Amino acid sequence: MIVGLTGGIGSGKTTVLQLFEKLGAKVFIADLEAKKLMNNSPELIIEITNLFGKEAYVNQQLNKKYIASKVFNNAEKLAELNALVHPMVRHHFLKFKEIHNLDLIIYEAAILFESGSDKLCDYIITVTAEVNERIKRVIKRDGVTKQDILNRMQHQLNDDYKVLKANFVIDNNNLNSTKAQVKTIFSLLQELKK
Repeated sequence: MIVGLTGGIGSGKTTVLQLFEKLGAKVFIADLEAKKLMNNSPELIIEITNLFGKEAYVNQQLNKKYIASKVFNNAEKLAELNALVHPMVRHHFLKFKEIHNLDLIIYEAAILFESGSDKLCDYIITVTAEVNERIKRVIKRDGVTKQDILNRMQHQLNDDYKVLKANFVIDNNNLNSTKAQVKTIFSLLQELKK
């Protein structure tokens, strides 16, 4: 069974994912896989360099700040980058799925719907949190400004859409409550898997 896990920036997807992993779910983090591929796939490195120029890589590592500066205010460039990366991530996920075909797999992706990866999933969980809480978390985690976060939020689907498309919603404003919600959903998924 494949369960998509998504939510906006700062919603606490990583925390929720770790709780599911502790309960025994196998986890696949699409963003992490994308970063690995962008740094290690010779084919992808060439394509990204062709798209963004030599500044795209510094010391054979993706120049994240440079790429971010090129895509966050340019929807066309972001779409072009996603068109290069997402098919490769999907290919790697399908291999991962073959290895763990009897397990409950949580497929975590910030842009689950935007990338079309929701179509790979049997069920979807959306993680939500209050906007001010999300902003505080990201400032603490990434050391960025409130305006940077608001700019990033503009490029993600809003929570209302993700909630409507989800089978389960986790309100992640309080850790104890989140733990309880994850346990309940994990139990339900185990029943549905039978």
